[in-house]
Amino acid sequence: MLKLNRRAFVAGGAAASVFPNAGRAQVPSTKARLIRGAKIFDGTSEELMTGLDVLVRDGMIAEVGEALSDADATVVDADGRTLTPGMSDAHVHIMWNDTIENLIYASPQEYTGAMAAQSAERMLMRGFTTVRDMGGPSFGLKQAIDSGVVPGPRILPSGFFISQTSGHGDFDPRMNYLSPHFTNQIDPAYLRGWTIVADGVPEVQKAAREILRYGATQIKIMGSGSITGAHDPLDVTEYTQEELSAIVQAAKNWGTYATIHAYTDMAIQNAIKAGVRSIEHGLFASEETMQMMKDADIFFSTQFLSFSVGPEQAGMTGSSVPKYLEAQAGATNGYERSKALGLKMAFGTDILGTIDLGPFQSQEFVARTAYYEPVDILRQATSLNAELFERSGRRHPYLDGPLGVIKEGAYGDLLLLNGNPLEDISLLAEPESGISLIMKGGKIFKDEL
Repeated sequence: MLKLNRRAFVAGGAAASVFPNAGRAQVPSTKARLIRGAKIFDGTSEELMTGLDVLVRDGMIAEVGEALSDADATVVDADGRTLTPGMSDAHVHIMWNDTIENLIYASPQEYTGAMAAQSAERMLMRGFTTVRDMGGPSFGLKQAIDSGVVPGPRILPSGFFISQTSGHGDFDPRMNYLSPHFTNQIDPAYLRGWTIVADGVPEVQKAAREILRYGATQIKIMGSGSITGAHDPLDVTEYTQEELSAIVQAAKNWGTYATIHAYTDMAIQNAIKAGVRSIEHGLFASEETMQMMKDADIFFSTQFLSFSVGPEQAGMTGSSVPKYLEAQAGATNGYERSKALGLKMAFGTDILGTIDLGPFQSQEFVARTAYYEPVDILRQATSLNAELFERSGRRHPYLDGPLGVIKEGAYGDLLLLNGNPLEDISLLAEPESGISLIMKGGKIFKDEL
């Protein structure tokens, strides 16, 4: 959504590190590990647990209990550090590491992949072991990560955006536009896996089915205007309820769900009535609409860091500035309403732009403290996000155990923090100094013990 200037936000008065020191990452080891001496945040509890060991074997948490032993396991002495589940991000664009115009229309396709591979490694080194990708050609990157060739988080891919003509996913910058429906010219945004522009029920049905055929975990709909879009004012409502219902039904037929980019109250209400399971951004939702979200058990996936800075710091220029200010003016009401109603809040960041803006992903932990306690934010980034991801049903690519929790049978995705995040969540905002161990699937990628 926003292209943040890298000087925009500072945690605890210290400048954010721009380039994580990937050189500190260790060669991943698959040995069984027995973690002792840690205080444990299990992903749900109010307080840290003590006196328990955690045994990780074959990539999964094999046991949690007192005085565990395993002759084949390497003992990890946590020495009082805090053990948490790996963090997750419910709204990333892992392939989007430059301007979208350059990625789609002006650079070799290999550039996008190379930048994304580096971005994925840096994301993992910030402690994010799972992400829900909200649009872009991330299937190949996911495959490379899952095969162990490229270090990075687990990816739940959306693939192509579904956008109407002139919608937020209509990236073609030309104003003198000739529709492919009449000219048979194929938009590079489609050829490169970014967007399917579809209008009317038959087209959106076909688009959704094509995306599911690619292996999407969930469907991402562009349902209203945007701040950075080429052709869509912020107040625009995109897609009719009939079109939305057709997309949602296609997702349901595959046992998964649709989520939607939506700012306007009308767009959000249309999406709720159509049956979407997650609202992205949603800042202009009225109290009535948010109550509808609560009644329907819909997740609110919005961002807090994005609107805590000015337009210049957020990288806004030209026509994006007034749209950004309009969204920022509505942000506080959106945050306060959602908290007062107790909506299920996902942890997502939506950091867009050049690759050196990636560290702002970690600053989201601090930005949320204006509205939530640290334990709430930690739950959002672990067990609550995992609950949202489970709405993909059998399309979920990681079904061997639960994510976002520390318990027997869960994935061995773990962090050791140099302090207590329930008291100082900025440990996660400064991952180079705050995180001493990063484990994903039982493999250690960072070890500074």
